Amino acid sequence: MSRLELLQNASARGIMLVSLSALSLPQLADAQESRRELPPVIVDSPRQKRAAPARPQRTAVRSTRARTAAPQQAAPPQGEGASGPGALTVLTAQQALAEINQTPGGVALVTADAYRNSTPASTIKDVLDYVPGVFAQPKWGDDTRLSIRGSGLSRNFHLRGVQLYMDGIPINTADGYGDFQEIGPTAYKYVEVYKGGNALQFGANSLGGAINFVTPTGRDALPNGVSFDIGGFGFKRLQTNAGGFNGPWDGFVTASTQAADRFRDHSFGSSSRLSGNVGYQFSPDFETRFYLNANEVRQRIPGTVTKTSALNNPEAAAPANVAMDQQRNIDTVRLANKTTIRFDETRVEFGAFGVDRHLMHPIFQWLDYRYKDYGGFAKVTDERFIGGFRNRLVAGVNVLNGSIDNQQFANIAGQKGALRSSSIDRSKNTSVYVEDSFYFLPSVAAIAGTQFLHATRNRQDRFLSDGDQSGATRFNLWSPKTGLLWQIDPTWQAFANVSRSGEVPSFGESSNGPGIPTIPFTSIRPQIATTYEIGTRMRRPDYSWELTAYRANIRDELLCLYSAFGNCNVTNADQTIHQGIEAGGGAAIFRDIFVMGSAPDKVWLNLAYTYNDFRFDNDATFGNNQLPGAPRHYLRAELLYKHPTGLYIGPNVEWVPKAYFVDSMNTLTTESYALLGLKAGFDNGGPFSAYVEGRNLTNRTYIASASIIDRATAASALFEPGTGRAIYTGMRYRW
Repeated sequence: MSRLELLQNASARGIMLVSLSALSLPQLADAQESRRELPPVIVDSPRQKRAAPARPQRTAVRSTRARTAAPQQAAPPQGEGASGPGALTVLTAQQALAEINQTPGGVALVTADAYRNSTPASTIKDVLDYVPGVFAQPKWGDDTRLSIRGSGLSRNFHLRGVQLYMDGIPINTADGYGDFQEIGPTAYKYVEVYKGGNALQFGANSLGGAINFVTPTGRDALPNGVSFDIGGFGFKRLQTNAGGFNGPWDGFVTASTQAADRFRDHSFGSSSRLSGNVGYQFSPDFETRFYLNANEVRQRIPGTVTKTSALNNPEAAAPANVAMDQQRNIDTVRLANKTTIRFDETRVEFGAFGVDRHLMHPIFQWLDYRYKDYGGFAKVTDERFIGGFRNRLVAGVNVLNGSIDNQQFANIAGQKGALRSSSIDRSKNTSVYVEDSFYFLPSVAAIAGTQFLHATRNRQDRFLSDGDQSGATRFNLWSPKTGLLWQIDPTWQAFANVSRSGEVPSFGESSNGPGIPTIPFTSIRPQIATTYEIGTRMRRPDYSWELTAYRANIRDELLCLYSAFGNCNVTNADQTIHQGIEAGGGAAIFRDIFVMGSAPDKVWLNLAYTYNDFRFDNDATFGNNQLPGAPRHYLRAELLYKHPTGLYIGPNVEWVPKAYFVDSMNTLTTESYALLGLKAGFDNGGPFSAYVEGRNLTNRTYIASASIIDRATAASALFEPGTGRAIYTGMRYRW
């Protein structure tokens, strides 16, 4: 039976389709479009894919559940091996898209095909470039300043405000901070982005939401491969993959080694990463999977400089960073298990994890932190008809606990000196959530849910010569959510929601630097936000788009209100507002130029635009000033000519048309900029692909990101210069 017949039969039974990419229309004879896996907010990758040969397909659910999840049946068996069933614990991209599109708010799913074969994919920016609402700018090495809807603007180091997951398992530490050095963008088959309160199922308690990186399994197609990338400023990476399955067993492993001299002085970095999983299917409805992830990262830090230095001598490192040989080095081992069991209409998932992380971080002091994080999770998804109405219930619990053996020494030219502080910092977090989607009309769902978070923070000071900094605090936060999801047609959705998020401060919020007033971490309150959101998304064969507007009213936002010498201490503001517009899409603006027929050539436009309006709300000190740290307008656009043989070429642009403030007093700004790029390559969906990409071809000096403080002067060292002109090339072979 063809997919068109499947859809016709489904319509006859009154099934509402939610997977925008499971659509099968005559236009989908286009070989490339028939295999795309991207949601409306993500544009097509440059490749022209060949139609996949027919293979036996195993539905994602039993026939009784298929009535409520028809798109998973209609979708092609992407992610499955050459024969045999797919993995139960890891959804295919099509299944994940069907799941994520049941969210009445801003979400996105980015497949590896959108960036892996056509860019160096060296940082998280390459993954999220075309997701509106996300501002991701590399600082140095793998470190990136990431903000979603203005989250974590005051976090000048590491990450706060967005929760990171690997296969649904937390990457963030138990007290909330995250680090992109543990993320290898080339290791995943797709990435899920849940903005704000839309990340309720992850127990998300942050303004920015959650990002989930999903690794392949041995049951995915073409699991074996090798790739090599080289480029400007000494960049080079070698990666190998191996996988397969035998009866109930399957396994997958990927390993990479990467190094770069980088654009700036004192910015050399190298990393070695390993990720793997082994799964066993006890039956078609019962599977368990074990995960291993290990990282060794060594990275010099060039540091922030003044605006004058960033724009006139961008290669220069901060003198103090060189003199103190500042670095951020991380060793991590992560072990986890995830088990999935199906009972007709009900799906149960549960697992546990443990993380051993060692941070060796000589900066103003020599930080030697050892993290031990552990936890577990359980989730139930039930989809059935109740009284003739479709209903979907999701409920679960997440536990994330951990400790930090925190020691800081004097930094003497990059070597440990005398002990300056020592403590054991313990964090415990338990979140319980429930969300129900009731389709009171065949195409309209009313959605309501809530999350309860219980969190504690406890510090035991072991260095008492400067006073006892011990203390403990606890938080009990409710985060309700309600919304509507309207499936206008199989390719078009509209949504609206109101959600609350409660962000618990990490121990880093009370970190003190020279000249900064001491603020006990026990006095810092959680950040509470109420977000209103409305939007729509559509995907059709030759165009797709997403448009979302939101407003978040925030109480006690964690912001930098005290600073000295470029250091910042975060505490609570009074009231602030984050609001904006997120617009993304893609369209074949020309087709049948040189090649006509069912698989024509095309000129494809991709774009992502974000409008940010973040400001204080009648603050006693800062009035209605703009919040520093993010541009008001941010645009990424790309115009690609794509030939059905798999060849593609085209320019791209990154544009920040207006400078943004770096201090709360609104006295110092960055500079506006526009960067021009060009890429070309070959990717027809087969085993071989290759690309060449030029970035910042005009060699524009610009500021890529900036740290923020409350009051700045022209002498404030807050700026990270962007990388100059660079050319990258890479090849990949899979089997």
